[in-house]
Amino acid sequence: MDPLTKLVLSVTTLPVLSALGLARCLGQRSEALGKLSEEVFRGDRLPVLPFPVEEEAG
Repeated sequence: MDPLTKLVLSVTTLPVLSALGLARCLGQRSEALGKLSEEVFRGDRLPVLPFPVEEEAG
């Protein structure tokens, strides 16, 4: 391997590994955010609304 190739590989290794780690972290954060948003919209957390009862005329 010539010295230029070694230099290019050594210079690009850290940014590539950093990008992979960042992508993994962002994936985990977005998954956690998705689970949190599911919890917000679950039915047992919503307020109970009064159901209108129709009276019979008669």
